[in-house]
This record gives sequence, C-alpha cells and structure tokens, in this order.
Amino acid sequence: MNKTFVTVLILIIVVFGGYFLFKNPKVQAPTTETLPTETSQLENMQTKTTQYVVTYTNEGYSPSEMTIRVGATVIWQNNSSQNMWTASAMHPSHIVYSGSSLSEHCPDTAGTSFDTCKGIAPGSSWSFTFNKKGSWGYHDHLNASHFGKIIVE
Repeated sequence: MNKTFVTVLILIIVVFGGYFLFKNPKVQAPTTETLPTETSQLENMQTKTTQYVVTYTNEGYSPSEMTIRVGATVIWQNNSSQNMWTASAMHPSHIVYSGSSLSEHCPDTAGTSFDTCKGIAPGSSWSFTFNKKGSWGYHDHLNASHFGKIIVE
C-alpha cells in the first residue's frame, strides 16, 4: 500500500508540474540582433524610424516646440475646424528659413521653402524636411497668433 501511495503521489507531482510548465507557451528564446556600431548609422536609423508630428487645432500648434536632427521630416496635421497655412517666420514675409519672400518662393515647386504657400484643409496634412541647422520659428499665416518653433541640430 505504501508503494502505491508513493507512485500516485509522484504521478500527481509530474502531472501538475507538467501543467504549470506548459500552460504559458509564450516564452521566447533570446535572439541576437546586430546593432549599428557607428554613431552616424544610429542617427540615420533614428531619423528614418522617427516620425515627427505637429498637430494643429483651434487652439494652435502642439507641441509648440520640437527638436529634430538635420534631414528629418515634420508633418503638420490640421485637426482644426479651419484652414491652416504653416509658414516660416516672420509674418507676413516668411523669409527666415528660405531667405526669399513669400512672393518669391510661392508656389514652392522645389520643396525648399518652409511654407505651405496655401491653406491646408481640416483633416489634411503638410510635411517639410529640414536640411538646415538652426532654430526655425513658424506661424499660421491665416492666424498669426498661432506659432511654434522647430530646432534642428
């Protein structure tokens, strides 16, 4: 009888142990990943994978200030109830980023002026790639009390 009891006890321990061992099969073996060794490779990966978005609402731009790297693209999403015209400082000339006046750089067919050159409808977006280091103020040309800043390092 003692031999039967020990056998049943061992069988119960094996069954419960197996249950708890295999009930969570989501365990994953470690993987090896090759990480970039050079700083420039890491920076390029960050620029390509990071998306910078500024949201425009009836209250203005959010975030109102953002720091990015040279070559990064910022998307302005219009979530307001009116058109948005994002443009480089200073209002109304928009001359600071491109060095040319509104009348000289609009329409911007080359994509080199930090200026939408027109109103962007609610629900739409506009993007610009910053290729110059500096601190670039901007505003909504249609509501100049709404402004922000992109710092490019």
